[in-house]
Amino acid sequence: MNKVIIRIIGFYLNSLALIAPKAAGKKGFELFCWPRRIKMKPHQLEFLNQSDEKFTIDYAGKKVQGYRWGKGKKKILLLHGWQSHSYWWRYVINRLTKEEFTIFSLDAPGHGLSEGDFLNLPHYSGLIEQFIAEQKSLHAILTHSFGGFATVYSLHKLPHLQVSKLVVMAAPGEVKYFFEYYQNMLQLSQKSIRVITEHFIETIGHPPSYFQMKDFAKTLAQSGLIIHDTEDKEAPYKNAIAMSEVWKNSKLITTTGLGHNLKSKELVEEVAKFV
Repeated sequence: MNKVIIRIIGFYLNSLALIAPKAAGKKGFELFCWPRRIKMKPHQLEFLNQSDEKFTIDYAGKKVQGYRWGKGKKKILLLHGWQSHSYWWRYVINRLTKEEFTIFSLDAPGHGLSEGDFLNLPHYSGLIEQFIAEQKSLHAILTHSFGGFATVYSLHKLPHLQVSKLVVMAAPGEVKYFFEYYQNMLQLSQKSIRVITEHFIETIGHPPSYFQMKDFAKTLAQSGLIIHDTEDKEAPYKNAIAMSEVWKNSKLITTTGLGHNLKSKELVEEVAKFV
């Protein structure tokens, strides 16, 4: 989004909040849940088309795109972050042995080749819960960014889900952070934030402050690997520290200089060793 469009959107929501607060709350909430779909490049599609199976899942009235590699007994699920897709996991997919593992990857709603234009934490979480239930059990879930937040929330909410191991890479720590990000970016008024928050509570059933990783991680029984970079500008490193302090059966790997994307051969090896 360029600066002019950002200013126009912010001005529109601030003005609407004064004359039609309910409508402003709904519009603002929808904006927060709207991922900008990034067009997939030919080499990315080529890689994903080489998977052993392409499949779709019916979820919330939309088709979710999935991929499978391998035929091993240990089932692994890969979950990407905000405005990404399954190609993000290419190095991990290439590293894991297909005789030992069956590797699944899903494009979140509104991402990659999945249908839809809407995603929020409970929506992503619902997809994860449905997939785990269909598979009965998983050896591990590997997550990046928003995918980690949604997975930890799912396993906190439904502790009976059968998942043995969990990798959480560069996950955000709280939904409130996104509110503050959009407030600063769009220069939203306090009135705008108030009506958007009210619509959030009405729609989701909890205030934004309820959704905190450190609270959800306390209840996790899975063996965990947390990976985070000290220079992550999208999800502060303090989130990883807070999570590692309360997640009893977890290990924290700290990097510096890799940022939010955490691209590193050494980390791929660490993940492979863990699973």
